[in-house]
Formats: sequence, structure tokens, C-alpha cells
Amino acid sequence: MLIHFLRRTQYWVVGLLLILCSMQFLYAQQKTQSDYPNRPIRVVIPYVAGGPMDFIGRTLGQKLSPILGQNFIIDNKPGAGGALGTDIVAKSTPDGYTILDTSSSYASLPIISASLPYDPMKDFQPITQVADSVGFVIVARPDLPAKNLQEFINEAKAHPDHFTYGSGGIGNVMHFAAEFFNSSAGIKMTHIPYKGVAQALTDLMSSRIDIFIGPGTAVLPFVKTGKIRALAITANKRWSELPDTPTADEAGVKGFVYVPWYGFWFPAGVPREYVNRMRNEIAKILSDPDVKKLFYEQGFVTVGSTPEEFAKVIENEIEANKKLALKIDFHEK
Repeated sequence: MLIHFLRRTQYWVVGLLLILCSMQFLYAQQKTQSDYPNRPIRVVIPYVAGGPMDFIGRTLGQKLSPILGQNFIIDNKPGAGGALGTDIVAKSTPDGYTILDTSSSYASLPIISASLPYDPMKDFQPITQVADSVGFVIVARPDLPAKNLQEFINEAKAHPDHFTYGSGGIGNVMHFAAEFFNSSAGIKMTHIPYKGVAQALTDLMSSRIDIFIGPGTAVLPFVKTGKIRALAITANKRWSELPDTPTADEAGVKGFVYVPWYGFWFPAGVPREYVNRMRNEIAKILSDPDVKKLFYEQGFVTVGSTPEEFAKVIENEIEANKKLALKIDFHEK
């Protein structure tokens, strides 16, 4: 009887200890999640400094830092048209401390390259679509003889492959925009890829390339100082910061519209609580009228979608790019 009692007591004690340990583990896990974030957050931008993602990352990082109590560290990781930095995030620990900050190039790279080291649909957790572009701006070197977009198109048709355009790299959204423009306008320009916007604009201002189609935030200062010339905007309406610049449709390329978007991602596997917290705080910031105004002046319309809404945007963009690629001759170089 005594032995039986001691055995029952032993089992009871062991069971109690297991319950207590489980409760302690759950408490520690919940406390860790409620403490998120408790260290600085790395924001990876897969392009060189100076592009639109820098503005988005730094602006939101400065706003989020006092709210979440942690610094947001911008880390530019250019290379392979944006694939290098994107892959860094895909392979990072899914603990909520590494964020990808990029554009709709995210949905064009998989179309250009069949050898990406990551899967855009499986290896990432969308956080939110931060913004839409007000449209890319088609800008020209300062000494281009053509005075408007139609004149340039006429020259380009008369001299196929004579004119060049720059982009942020193979598969970049600027690459897609320019090739879509080539197809829509019935012309053929030669692609000159760069590691980022800044390098392409430097060569445009130096007249080493003829055309660049890129974000308003990057081109606006140089248009206003006369270092480059704006020919058209790729949206379906004009931008208030460049009121005299017509839409591509108004300038003669009927129906041509190309509006990129920008967003934030975690690597796949980040706890949903972290995803929701980050998305909700960003959405609150983006709904502020002063922030909306600041973004619009830089060429963006704020969004702040849910992760599910953003995932659908990504999926639709990839499908649209697949259809576009069937019409346009893209090559991985």
C-alpha cells in the first residue's frame, strides 16, 4: 500500500511540475511577444541609397521609432536588380526584426529571372502596401533635341536602337515601365541597367543616356533646377508638383498608364501578432493628413492595406507581369 501511494504521489508531483513548466513557458512566450519590439529593427532596401524606398523607409522609421520605442536602421543592400537584398530578408530569422522595404519590382523580378534564390509567394509575409506612386515621370537628358514626348517618339521611330534609357537594374520596375513604354509607343530603345536610381540620373544629367522613367521623388529636384526635362507622367492624371507635365496619354501614347507601388514585408514565419502590430502602427501613421501631404509631395499616395489585401495585390501584379512579358522581349543578362 505504501509503495502504491508513493508511486501515485510521484506521478502527481511530476505532473504538477510539467504543468508549472508549461505555464512558465507560455508566460515567458507571451511576455516576449508583448514586449515586441525590444531591440532595433533592420529595414533592408535592396537598392543603393537615394531612391524612393529610402524616403519611405526613413520617413516611416522616424515616425515608428518613438511609438515602438526602438530605432529603425536602414540597410541598403544593392545587387542583382534587387534580388540580393530581397534574398537576405528571405533567409533572415523570422523574429520580427528584419523588414524588406521595396517596390513592385518585387513582382517583376520573378518574371525576368527563373533563378531567384527565393520564392516571392512562399518565403515572405506581407505586412502592408505602404503607397502607390502618383506615376513615374518620363525625363530626358537636358540637351535632347526633342521638345516633347511626341517629338521624341517620332525620332525614336525613325532611328530604332539609337536612343538609350536607364533603369535601376534588370527586372526592376523601372525596366518594366520603360519596356512597356517601348511597346506602347511602337519604338525600340536600348536598356542600360544601373545599380540604382542615383547612378542612372547622374548619367542622364551628363547626357550619357537619353531617357529615364522613374519615381517623382527622385527626379523632381533635377527637373525643377533644369538639369533634366520632364516629358510626361505615366499616371492617368497630372501630378500637382509638375502641373505643366502632361500624362503620357495626353502626350500621344493613348492608354499608356504605369503606376508602381511600394510595401513592407517580413520573412515568412514571423508571429502574426508582430505582423499585426507593425501593420496597424504603419496604417495609423499613413492616415495622418500631414503624412499624406508629405508623401504626395514626394510622389506617393498612401495606402496602409492589410496583409491579406497586400498579398492579393502582389499576386495580381505577378500575373499581370507574366502577361506583359509575353508581349515584350525581356532578357536576363
